[in-house]
Amino acid sequence: MLAVMVSKETRTTTSTAMSIRGSTEPENENANGRPATRAWVTRLVVVGIVLSALNLRPAITSLGALLEEVRDGLGMSGTAAGVLTSVPPFCFALFGVMAPGLARRFGVGAVVCAGMAAIAAGLAIRPWTGTAAGFLAASALALMGIAVSNVLMPVVVKRWFPDRVGSMTGLYSMALALGTAAAAAITVPMTEALGGSWRSGLTVWGILAAAAVVPWIPLARERGAGGSKGEASSARGTSATGEGEGERAGALRITRSRTAWALAVFFGLQATAAYVTMGWMAQIFRDAGVPAATAGLLLAVTMAMGVPLAFVIPRVATRLPRQGPIVVVLGCCGLLGYAGLYIAPAGGAWAWAVLLGIANCAFPLALTMVGMRARTGAGVAQLSAFAQSAGYLISIPGPLVVGVLYQHSGGWGLPLALMAGLLLPQMAVGVLAGRDRTVEDEAAAR
Repeated sequence: MLAVMVSKETRTTTSTAMSIRGSTEPENENANGRPATRAWVTRLVVVGIVLSALNLRPAITSLGALLEEVRDGLGMSGTAAGVLTSVPPFCFALFGVMAPGLARRFGVGAVVCAGMAAIAAGLAIRPWTGTAAGFLAASALALMGIAVSNVLMPVVVKRWFPDRVGSMTGLYSMALALGTAAAAAITVPMTEALGGSWRSGLTVWGILAAAAVVPWIPLARERGAGGSKGEASSARGTSATGEGEGERAGALRITRSRTAWALAVFFGLQATAAYVTMGWMAQIFRDAGVPAATAGLLLAVTMAMGVPLAFVIPRVATRLPRQGPIVVVLGCCGLLGYAGLYIAPAGGAWAWAVLLGIANCAFPLALTMVGMRARTGAGVAQLSAFAQSAGYLISIPGPLVVGVLYQHSGGWGLPLALMAGLLLPQMAVGVLAGRDRTVEDEAAAR
């Protein structure tokens, strides 16, 4: 009898202690039903998010700054270069759709860690393959890592910071814009400092990607502990009440949601503009007589506009019931920028770079709307995978068509008219995607 009483008391004491330790022990849940986490793990997640975001675009913008040298070194035609600039959205569409399934099986931390490792390996290998086919294959490896991280970053934000979606998405978007701008700005000077070899200039970015692997290693290894258990729960969609929300999420037919489709098309059209800008804008300025280093700096200015705005726009968007007005303002800036590039590409170069940089902030707005248009972590995972995969699939022809039009027309008039024309449907579907509703409600209603 005494042993039984002691046993009961021990269990009671242990339960009480676990309750007291709730905020520091990963295997406990807080009042909202989410697994509580150690403070150091949360800080590590923040570091991981920032370093990951810094590495999600240098693979593309560093290539854009040296595209002419890469074309000459590998013997690429304008059409082949267009194919090269179309590879990023193709890989994002192909591999991004796999991210939720991989996260359920291996954990979000492990998948992001593997993604960062793939980026590092691809960037280190691709300049030294010696052939266009090898360059494309190594680029695809890096882009595969970017694709899964693209999809899972909103899931990480929603799971770890559900009450700070706007601010954390802003931080992530700001770091992404900073990495994008840095790669555009310093790739050419860094290449010259390394002896003028474009291969050395592109290889250096693999070092930054390798650094991004480090914070995710302990998160990947915590499978079964708080961090990864919580992540897995988020990927499966376990609800705060203990219901099988993962089952409900599995039954969610995302394609029944008009908002999901509108967000996917919006994502695709803004991605088209972004990858045309990253792949071709430096070349537009160079063809207008702007020196290569200055053209790279102008591209950097375009990307750098996203550093402050990518932090501000998500915070403003989360405070508005509808995000349509922001969509329209960004689209109008893009129309002015394309018109300027056609009329006076060199004379007003800095103004056009700034306007197109503002227009490119449709990307952090799209990410913010992904987090706002779904109620649960599972819903965000499904919406993120659908919107990004379908969106990047839509964006695949854009850079290729621009390359073909440029080569066969001998100028930038037709490509710029195409890009300006695509902004009109982008604004229309963006207004639809910005309405105050959730994909769960729409799918259930239909």
